[in-house]
Amino acid sequence: QVQLVESGGGLVQAGGSLRLSCAASGRTASSYAMGWLRQAPGKEREFVASITWSGHPTYYKDSVTGRFTISTDSAKNTVSLQMNRLTPEDTAVYFCAAQEWPVYPFSGDYWGKGTLVIVSS
Repeated sequence: QVQLVESGGGLVQAGGSLRLSCAASGRTASSYAMGWLRQAPGKEREFVASITWSGHPTYYKDSVTGRFTISTDSAKNTVSLQMNRLTPEDTAVYFCAAQEWPVYPFSGDYWGKGTLVIVSS
C-alpha cells in the first residue's frame, strides 16, 4: 500500500504560479511511477503529468506542456508539480497518484485525497 498526501493548493490569480507537493510513504513506494491527475467541477478526472523516481522520462497533458513541470526528490520521497501561467481552466482538485509501470499512460492505482486549486480571472 502506498500513502500519498498532497499540499500546496490555494487561490491564485490568472497568470500566477503555484507549487504542489506530494509526500509518498509505504512499502516499496519508490517502485511506482508517480503523477498528478485533476478533476474540475462537473468533469471527469484527467491526467496532468507523470514521472519516474529517477526524474525521467516525464509526460504531460498537452494543455499544460510548457507551463507545468513535474519533478521528484527521491531522498525525501516527494513529488512536486510547479504550475506557472495558470488560467481559470486549470481550476480543479489536484490528486497525487502512484501506479505500477508503465509511467504512461497514467491514471493511478493509488491516490491522495487531493488539494484544491482555484484560479481567478
